[in-house]
Amino acid sequence: MKKLFLLAALTLGGLIALEDTSSAHGGTYRGPGDTVPPGGGGGGGGGGPATPGPAGPAAPGPGGPNTPGPAGPAAPGAAPAAPKAPTTGGGTDTGPDLTVWQFWWGFNRDPYLNLKSKIHDAGSLTGSDDFFLGHGQKTHSKDSLKPSEETIRQQIVPALKEAMDGETNNDIVTACLIALAKIGDATDEEGDSEFEALIRGRLNDAVQEVRETAAVALGILANPASIDLLEQLATDAPEGRRVTGDEAGINYRTRAFATFGLGLIGNRTEDPEVRKRLVTTIHGILEDREDHPTRDIRVAALISLGLVPIEPMQIPVKPESELEKGEEPYVIGTDPARSREDQIRYLINYFESTKKHYLIKAHVPRALARLLIGAPEELRIDAAEAILVSAGKRAKGQKELRQSAVLALGQIGDLDDDKIDQDIRQALYDSMGDADLQVKNFSTIAIAQLAGNPTEGDTEKGLEEIRKHLMTTLSRGKSRVKPWAALAIGVMEEKRDSLGQPMSSDVLSALRTAFKKEGSPADAGAYAIAVGICKDQESKSVLIEKLDKFTDDEARGHMTIGLGLMNANDAIEPIQEIVAKSKYRAALLKSAATSLGLLGDKQVVPQLIDMLRNEGRSLATQAAIASALGFIGDTRSVDPLVEMLKSDDLTDKARAFAAVALGIVADKEDLPWNSKISVDINYRANTTSLTSPEGTGILDIL
Repeated sequence: MKKLFLLAALTLGGLIALEDTSSAHGGTYRGPGDTVPPGGGGGGGGGGPATPGPAGPAAPGPGGPNTPGPAGPAAPGAAPAAPKAPTTGGGTDTGPDLTVWQFWWGFNRDPYLNLKSKIHDAGSLTGSDDFFLGHGQKTHSKDSLKPSEETIRQQIVPALKEAMDGETNNDIVTACLIALAKIGDATDEEGDSEFEALIRGRLNDAVQEVRETAAVALGILANPASIDLLEQLATDAPEGRRVTGDEAGINYRTRAFATFGLGLIGNRTEDPEVRKRLVTTIHGILEDREDHPTRDIRVAALISLGLVPIEPMQIPVKPESELEKGEEPYVIGTDPARSREDQIRYLINYFESTKKHYLIKAHVPRALARLLIGAPEELRIDAAEAILVSAGKRAKGQKELRQSAVLALGQIGDLDDDKIDQDIRQALYDSMGDADLQVKNFSTIAIAQLAGNPTEGDTEKGLEEIRKHLMTTLSRGKSRVKPWAALAIGVMEEKRDSLGQPMSSDVLSALRTAFKKEGSPADAGAYAIAVGICKDQESKSVLIEKLDKFTDDEARGHMTIGLGLMNANDAIEPIQEIVAKSKYRAALLKSAATSLGLLGDKQVVPQLIDMLRNEGRSLATQAAIASALGFIGDTRSVDPLVEMLKSDDLTDKARAFAAVALGIVADKEDLPWNSKISVDINYRANTTSLTSPEGTGILDIL
């Protein structure tokens, strides 16, 4: 089941808007359609963008982009209006403004919220004696609310299996498939997995949506026993065709989803031989000349390659004098499964190739940034130099390449005085003046992220320059860039704090002052998230003041999340009141409940359960409550969600929401599985199998 496609979800800072629904697989929505060249379907995998129109049980965050000419349905009447792009000379509306900060936050928020780990932390619960001793100090409570293995195996799993048994409704089937995959199961002595067989059995479903969901669910399950089949699916091999029943050829979407599945398994396995095998398969997909995989499949392969780092880091190459007779010299980068160096150099060559489609190449920089973690300095320099060609004053290539380049440089660079890092910082400063507004905005975030990357060199000068640059942008920049500067400051100071480095009181003061003056509800949300991320306690009064001042749900939702992020426990009571009064305002209900979860409020789960049983009769309210219960992950939410899933009185969609929520509650991972893909992605270089207005991409699955 897919996320709701309301742009209101994004303008709520990635929180869910549930005013209207339509079906889609697995769970939730991360963002809007976009403007990439046409070519949906098998031709190019582009797909046409749009403002999200709802789809299925949802959860936070944006999704991405698609075909030229930003178009698409407007959000339904009850939802907050979507930000609009500037009008053309003819006065016609060009659609949603895809450069707004809410899109970035929706894709990247998961590590900042990290709600499940906070809820499962026994020490982070209010209601215990001396909950907060001040500035985040906590006492220990004896009662962790993480669902026990017994609860998961004896209550949640049987309910999901029973709901799926003989079920034909797509929403329920796909929601249960994803939920079981996220939970995972123990194998028997022969290594056989009950869930693997259950999911595999849906690969020949008559509905394409179910088939592709089953393919990626095998990846989420992460059982190595699925590798053979996923390889057959991804490469359109005979056994894959037999299993799916696609005699004429496996649908390109199923192949793309299977390719993502291979990357997900590779990311979780610790077996170096399995990783090499998977990289070999993924490399074959990228280099296949006869099959002509669509853009969707190649993009899935590039992203997946970045998820599966190979060891050893480097392998010596024989000099020509030592080659045996007839032995060909090995060219580094021709076999990415040989070593991490080969992976990195293969991707550098791919990015520099003039024969590759630019929208496919746009996903190379992020894959490189992931693989460079822990790599030798020489590889970091070579990768950075290749990417720098697409950033800075003399940047070459289409805007999507420039966007991807600056995002990756924020992950690769640091603050020391090495020439390559000086060049990276200068390129990011220059790119903040790029003609493309999205490049400007991404550069603002990237330079802030760079400031928090670890380094052993002298950082004082570089850090001072970045802080000064961001404060200048915050105070004197154009109105459309200021929210990004605010958000960037929050990101920067939080990363500095995570390194054990002091945050700048001057920078936080400037952020606080600008926040006080900001009167735009949409822009104020960026400031709210920023001060929340860096836990600026002195901004708490500003957040509470604006929570009372603003009347629209979008702005109030952002204020509650900011308060939750900064552990403002004295805001619990007013936020509880918002929850109590928001039974017909689903988006605000969801954001306020999430905030209470962040604050460790013990009362929010019983409150939501009571609302679900007594007041949650509308689909929007049911969805909001079920989703909030899932994200909070409290074991006390299990019984009412199971009851909801089994109910004959609820609609199929409402029951599917319950299945989605149960999967979140019992997830084997703290962060959503697709955050591995969404964080730092260039969502402007989208394919429909990544995310789409209809909610049919893997980033649209909760």
